[in-house]
Amino acid sequence: MASLRRILSAPAVARERARHARMRPGPRGRPARLLVAAVAIVLLGGTIPPAASVAAEGPTAVLVGAGDVGWCGRPWAAQTAKLVAATPGTVFVPGDVAYPKGTRTDFAKCYAPTWGKFRSRTRPAPGNHEYYTKDAAPYFSYFGSRAGKKGKGWYSYDAGTWHVIVLNSNCSAVGGCGPGSPQERWLRADLAAHPVPCTIAYFHHPRFSSGPHGPTAEMDAFWRALYAAGAEIVVNGHDHDYERFAPQTPDGALDEASGIREFVVGTGGAPLYPFIRAPRNSEARGLAHGVLKLALRPGGYDWAFLPIAGGTFTDAGSGTCH
Repeated sequence: MASLRRILSAPAVARERARHARMRPGPRGRPARLLVAAVAIVLLGGTIPPAASVAAEGPTAVLVGAGDVGWCGRPWAAQTAKLVAATPGTVFVPGDVAYPKGTRTDFAKCYAPTWGKFRSRTRPAPGNHEYYTKDAAPYFSYFGSRAGKKGKGWYSYDAGTWHVIVLNSNCSAVGGCGPGSPQERWLRADLAAHPVPCTIAYFHHPRFSSGPHGPTAEMDAFWRALYAAGAEIVVNGHDHDYERFAPQTPDGALDEASGIREFVVGTGGAPLYPFIRAPRNSEARGLAHGVLKLALRPGGYDWAFLPIAGGTFTDAGSGTCH
């Protein structure tokens, strides 16, 4: 009983609260609910496991995909589809799903025969070519609820221990993307409602890019919301190439501790673009068709660019959550 009274005594609880508070990262780190759990463990006479062991629990989820896919008359979408078929997991398509105008015919002839085989496990984001047809109506019709609400196109889901956010970067079609826009307000609310250690987002237009489309300044508000919440990864398409950036701030400053790592993967099936600039923090660039595979494990992630048969460019590595 004496030992139990020592465990339950106010000074002991206060000391344990203080010790765990010193271990806990700031607002870009682990949710505060772990502190409550830790105190409960102590009150029951247990010990608090190290942070690393907490992060190691849970399944690994796989995301595989690329943007800029369905281009009729060219073989590349069929070739990248073979890579997707060989990779279990959720298929992501960050925009420009069916060329040239995202019509029903484009979806039926240029996308459905290849990547359309994976529609039941695909979570897409709309690209600018989808909006060449009024309101991107065929896109929303083709994917149904898996593309989010019709007319909006932004939504989120969970993959293992990770939270995944899908955004619509066609700003003029959805009421803007800037601070205070409907989508930006939704984004901040969604991030606040899902304070998990690891977050990834994907959408079509890249904030940073070496390709001819170049950086898209309108994505700044998205990046600032994601950065403030401690997101790890952003994946885009639009420029038809592969590029990986070092973790950086929304202003493009290197930030290995808290920055977001961006991937541009417009390599799903459209003709490739040349690189025309060399922005800072660009770590890997390749002109190759292929897909990006992301293994989202608790507390970290592994990436690998998988080239089509005969391709030689690859890129692989690992990162940890903030």
